[in-house]
Amino acid sequence: MSEVILSTNGLTKSFGAFKAVDGVSLEIQTGSITGLIGPNGAGKSTLFNLLTGVLKPDEGGVTLNGQDVSGLSSDKLFACGLGRTFQIPRPFARMSVLENVMLAPIGQIGETVAGPFLKRARMRSEEMHIRERALEVLDFVTLAPLADHPAGKISGGQMKLLELARVLMGNPAVILLDEPAAGVNPVLTETLISKIEELNRRGTTFLIIEHDMDFVMRHCDPVIALAEGKVVFQGTSEEALANPVLLDAYLGATVDD
Repeated sequence: MSEVILSTNGLTKSFGAFKAVDGVSLEIQTGSITGLIGPNGAGKSTLFNLLTGVLKPDEGGVTLNGQDVSGLSSDKLFACGLGRTFQIPRPFARMSVLENVMLAPIGQIGETVAGPFLKRARMRSEEMHIRERALEVLDFVTLAPLADHPAGKISGGQMKLLELARVLMGNPAVILLDEPAAGVNPVLTETLISKIEELNRRGTTFLIIEHDMDFVMRHCDPVIALAEGKVVFQGTSEEALANPVLLDAYLGATVDD
């Protein structure tokens, strides 16, 4: 059996009387590309926010690489090897594509009060290393020709690739993608898919929220389905296609948070 890299146990989050995530227990296998589906309001985005430290759970826990990371902040989880992109990209619009990627590594010397004054040589060396790494990552995601362009002036699909590039600066073991194909033209979607699959072949694990069922069925295995904050299905893509509940509730209609 494959090793579990990310798991939840009874994860619960309420907003007033509404339980957005209701006792969710799941396991993400190392090296998998797991699809997360469900209808509007199923709790997919809330679950992502709990997994990535944006929200703290009311009950239950999250385990990453065998360690309890429940309630850790997003930056600490990023340092632990858990990265995440957003459905709507959030670049620093006036900064260049390259500068956006160079900002991603946490704990840079230049971010400290004393760094620019007392550790200038180390800061310059670190910045040079980060720049080199950022250019390598931009080349990987096919954005190197746009390195000096303002991030706010590139296309929506290119912004999705930029989000992935920023995450890759942390060398994550697990990447959570929130609707990576949404609003992206077919050519860039294929580019994005090819990069996801290449990273997966190198050992990166993915958990992907996606409303495009063709995308999920072609590229995700296993598949997890949420409804009303609860897991209602876990299985292979083939089993999902044969499941009457999913066929009626999800696969016959657009699913989106």
